[in-house]
Amino acid sequence: MPDDIRARRRAGTGLGVLLALVLGAVLLTALPDDGEREGGAACGPRTVGSWSAERALTAEFARYGDDPSRADDWTGGDGTHSVRLPDGRLLWLFSDTYLGQVHPPPNPFGEASTWREGAAPLVRNSAVVMRDGRLESTLPAPLFPDPAPGQWRWPVAAHVEPRSPGAPERVLRVLLWVRAAGPSPWIYGVPVATEVATLSLPDLRVESVVRVADQQGVPDPSRRVLYGTTLVEEDGWTYVFGGDDRRAASRPVSRAYLARVPRGRLGEPDAWRYWDGSGWGGPGGRPGPVLGDGRRTGVGSAFSVARADGTYVLFTMAAGTAGLTTVTSYWACSPAGPWHGPGRSFTPALPPGGGLAAYNPQTHPGLSGDGRLVLSYDVNWLEPADAAAQLSRDVSRYRPRFVSLRLTPAR
Repeated sequence: MPDDIRARRRAGTGLGVLLALVLGAVLLTALPDDGEREGGAACGPRTVGSWSAERALTAEFARYGDDPSRADDWTGGDGTHSVRLPDGRLLWLFSDTYLGQVHPPPNPFGEASTWREGAAPLVRNSAVVMRDGRLESTLPAPLFPDPAPGQWRWPVAAHVEPRSPGAPERVLRVLLWVRAAGPSPWIYGVPVATEVATLSLPDLRVESVVRVADQQGVPDPSRRVLYGTTLVEEDGWTYVFGGDDRRAASRPVSRAYLARVPRGRLGEPDAWRYWDGSGWGGPGGRPGPVLGDGRRTGVGSAFSVARADGTYVLFTMAAGTAGLTTVTSYWACSPAGPWHGPGRSFTPALPPGGGLAAYNPQTHPGLSGDGRLVLSYDVNWLEPADAAAQLSRDVSRYRPRFVSLRLTPAR
């Protein structure tokens, strides 16, 4: 999903993905042309031309989370990602998640807010199934169990692909971030590894989890790279973006990195290739950043990339204090860049009352089309000391919200 945000402690609220919040603005490290410029004549500057609130989709998550007949389902979470399944269903993946039951207003403070008990269960990940625009069930949570004591898994991007190249059977691959409990400043967890889970279709049974990029051999945790914040598929390749955690180690910003995998081979560690600054290296090489200079410019660990016509567009929170509320964008003709921007920024709505921030902008291709991009953003309480209590006092404070964007040529 930072020192100047301080959104919440590990115990009680689970705001891991808020690491993304003000790591946010992307500027570009100018990179040599790798000979793989994509987009062709269709590629050109793109920025946000207009945006509007997706009230119906936001309301659907409120309806589902507030349903008093449910005692063990999703009632709030962050790290919002989605994937369209072959049968038309949409699977929503979340990182830290509140389960349990919510209660109608008034809350114990006499406020007109739907609320939950302070002892409500909190799990590290969850998945919710949507059919025909309506959320219908929560899979048994956590969907991905902890890999070891003191470690946990956060699901990020997901992708339907052939079980193996050319195979008719399709499976769901889910990218996972593994983190481990650590002392300050690693209160959101020390980066450990990137994994890929394979789920069967249509029953969504977890068949296997494979570690594709173990980072424990990198001595400095701030230089460890976790992949999967977002992915795009093009010309038989799946491009997977990731980032390091330099912000957690009191460095100014984090950097963005890029890997690519042949279609159908996300679960094969040897098939992954990593951008090293001038070309694609195999496992074991040191990747080079595609965005950010590590000093003044960089990205958060939870940004999103979409392809609009021939142009790649990256969405992230803006730099500085604007990163508490404001989303901006950048564009490129190739996943490896060079990236250009920022473009026009916009400030989506937050719940009333103050004390809240937006973070983790993610596009949802399964809901987008006809020139329209659906983007979610997560919401959370800023102060760690009372975050858990505030999120239970008003459950709307820890749920995704949605906007629709239309991109236009940038001047």
